[in-house]
Amino acid sequence: MSFAAPAILIALVAVPLLTWWYIGFQARRARVAAAFVTPAMTESVAPDRPGWRRHAPMVAFALALTALIIAAARPESKAAVPVDEGAVFLANDVSSSMAATDVKPSRLGAAIHADRVFLAHIPDTVKVGALKFTTSATVLQSPTTDHQLVSNALENLRAYGHTAIGNAIELASSILNGLRGPDGRHVPGAIVLLSDGGSNNGVDPIAAARQAAAEHIPVYTIALGTARGTIEVYKHRRFVSVPVPVAPAALKQIAAAGKGISFTAADATSVSAIYRHLAAELGHKTVKHEVTASFAGAGLALLVIGGGMSLLWFGRLV
Repeated sequence: MSFAAPAILIALVAVPLLTWWYIGFQARRARVAAAFVTPAMTESVAPDRPGWRRHAPMVAFALALTALIIAAARPESKAAVPVDEGAVFLANDVSSSMAATDVKPSRLGAAIHADRVFLAHIPDTVKVGALKFTTSATVLQSPTTDHQLVSNALENLRAYGHTAIGNAIELASSILNGLRGPDGRHVPGAIVLLSDGGSNNGVDPIAAARQAAAEHIPVYTIALGTARGTIEVYKHRRFVSVPVPVAPAALKQIAAAGKGISFTAADATSVSAIYRHLAAELGHKTVKHEVTASFAGAGLALLVIGGGMSLLWFGRLV
């Protein structure tokens, strides 16, 4: 919880001060009573003492004062609500190393499944596009609110070629930068890029990520795979096993340059969880709701309760 006028909370020091005064006042009353009545005669002189009822109204008044001071400070609660408009590009590495099966059913298969998890959890108000990148980058589906089209576009992807991460970032940011809302303003955008290693083809990915960030398009990266990944490569008239370990450090640098966040995943479950988290992060915004009325109402209710108890039991308001 936050407050629009937090300085008013200083007044809360009045509550313990009043409590201290009340305790002292009650102690003085007890001493005065003891001065006129001997202990042996107390039960005869005052046989029906109010006990806890004497203090209940003051407890209610103290709580009411606390609630009213908090209300004066204008408390605010935070809630996540779907964004009115936005766009996200899902960029998938389909280079040869993505055929590795250290992540089941394969790195590419797990990536496609994670994309669909993202599509299932992102609000319908957010446009989503998809592209693949290998030796070059290719748009599979331009950003749209029809997320089924994006899911369909992910069919029949296969792994081949090299890795041009910079080209993918350039292409995605160029399209996102051109999107405009109904009022003509730039639509907030982001790039979610999944790969298993560094770029070995095309433009510099660090420079491309910096340029995207300068255009207010953050780049999030997910490194998918393990150190045990291998693929079969045809060499010298036979297939040989070639290691393709995941390289998260390169992707972490790209995310840092792109003002985004980097993630790592070693299995299909983890990468799907990351995409579910990103759908919530990118598809929602935090808004503040003032809850002053709730505290003010509680404070007034406590005042009425305290006054009612005092009138009922002692025939006076305080």
